[in-house]
Amino acid sequence: MATVTTPTAAPRSVAPTPETPAWARWANHHRKWLFAAPAMVFVAALIVVPLAWTLYLSLTDAEGSVRAESEFVGARNYLDVLSDTDRFWPAVGRTVAFTGVALLFEVVLGMAVALLLWRPFRGQRWVRVAILLPLVATPVAVGMMWRLIFDPNIGLANQVLGWIGIGPQPWLAGQHSALPTTIFIDIWQWTPMVVLILLAGLTSLSDEPQEAARIDGASSWQRFWHVTLPLLMPTVVVAILLRGIDALKTFDILYATKGRGGGSFHEVETLNVYAYGLSFDYNEYGVSSTVLILFFLIIIGSMWALTYRRKEARR
Repeated sequence: MATVTTPTAAPRSVAPTPETPAWARWANHHRKWLFAAPAMVFVAALIVVPLAWTLYLSLTDAEGSVRAESEFVGARNYLDVLSDTDRFWPAVGRTVAFTGVALLFEVVLGMAVALLLWRPFRGQRWVRVAILLPLVATPVAVGMMWRLIFDPNIGLANQVLGWIGIGPQPWLAGQHSALPTTIFIDIWQWTPMVVLILLAGLTSLSDEPQEAARIDGASSWQRFWHVTLPLLMPTVVVAILLRGIDALKTFDILYATKGRGGGSFHEVETLNVYAYGLSFDYNEYGVSSTVLILFFLIIIGSMWALTYRRKEARR
């Protein structure tokens, strides 16, 4: 004779009773914050402590060693840095130029590639793998690889130009061509990241607006400009936010291709490279901390502007 088993109900959480201590009722009501509090405190300490120490150093004349005696100089470092038209402001300009140009090309190319990969086609999986290959290598390895390719004497780039009758170019060795070349390297490596983000956004879109626009006789460009792009705009803003902040902080590629000071004429010296040189080449920790604090404020301002733009895009 078969036995019949009766399913048992899952145990319910016991609600606090009036006899439960007040602290236990409070803990039960705020349990999600209590469980997350240790991690939040740890992360906050990792951010606040180094930032506070850097801010303190920026108000002193620390040099030679951070443990050496230093005097409090107040805002003198900030006044000196902000009045430096030889190194600081050119570094700011290069940082803005590097970030702006690289971000523009990465978003435009990323959008184009994402649209090509949006619809299924034969061999799509292999194409996606090939596009994502630049993300596999580290930025230092990528910088060293392109440094060999762009070598003015033995580099492959000048050999290819010679095959089509164009003379050799200085590339990374040129005072005016070094920054555009490093921008190209950054675009080559990080466009696939933008492709991934935008492709994820495209695959989440509904097909109904596209079908309705197609039935109304809209062309491919009209469907993209008036339907796809507005629906995808929040994802585009996310891609710009993530990649823009990362591009602002670029250091690996620049240092791997040009070395100290961003080259002999500081041709690719951004704020990151400038602050690194002040700290580890000249041991001017007070001034370098000032540059880092100002750089931090630039990043925070950029994050706020992009986040505000994201909120506007959602409306």
